[in-house]
Amino acid sequence: MADALVPDDLWERIAPLLPAQPPRRHRFPGRKPVDDRVALAGIMYIPRKGVTWADVPAERIGCSGVTCWRRLRDWTEAGVWPRLHEALLTELRRAGLLDMDDCSIDGSHVRALKRGAHTGPSPVDRGRPGSKHHVIVDRHGTPLSVTLTAGNRHDVTQLMPLLDAVPRIRGRRGRPRHHPQRLFADRGYDFDKYRRLIRKRGITPKIARRGIAHGSGLGKTRWVVERAFAWLHQFKRLRIRYEIRADLHQGLLQLACTIICLRRLRTAF
Repeated sequence: MADALVPDDLWERIAPLLPAQPPRRHRFPGRKPVDDRVALAGIMYIPRKGVTWADVPAERIGCSGVTCWRRLRDWTEAGVWPRLHEALLTELRRAGLLDMDDCSIDGSHVRALKRGAHTGPSPVDRGRPGSKHHVIVDRHGTPLSVTLTAGNRHDVTQLMPLLDAVPRIRGRRGRPRHHPQRLFADRGYDFDKYRRLIRKRGITPKIARRGIAHGSGLGKTRWVVERAFAWLHQFKRLRIRYEIRADLHQGLLQLACTIICLRRLRTAF
């Protein structure tokens, strides 16, 4: 079961990034810790099936949902997921599969069934508690960075944080790439202040104007960000936020981004 949920190509990339287990005592070693690959299989089971941690089938996975949750907590606090995402983006750029000249940005609402950090009354869900996923993607829809905010935060407030969160992607000679040449966005980002901030970074803003009829033509390039949200929300656990801790939901988001990057690598070779 672990091999099916955690294929070899994923395990080979994530294993070197996992923190080492603390040494066991010689006199009273206690119970042997669960293997990291088995725990990762339980973590992968959650977003794919959309079940609760208590419903993880321990007899099939090899460990309980509580153990999987603790490993997710420890690995999230250790910063495993951003480093894994950056490593896969580097591989994509080395293979010529990353096109950062044109990038698109957008946000998507999700319902939050439990309160916690980064939740708020959603304006598109009758004021129910909700959160927002914000993502910036390249020309092909590959997620470059993702953030989580409360459901009542405006999309434009995450424009600069998302650009700052894009890692310095290596993989080719020269300086690492971390800024696009052109940034596409919908009318929610139409503020002159942010246009100036984007231009200061050497990025050309391609943002639809408010009050103008549809048909700007930006959708021919910007549609890939909508497809990226469809890819992300294929992971059932991400369609609705169940995690009280915002960092754990963010960790699952980043894990989903790495799976999308890995799928692109697989289909290209």
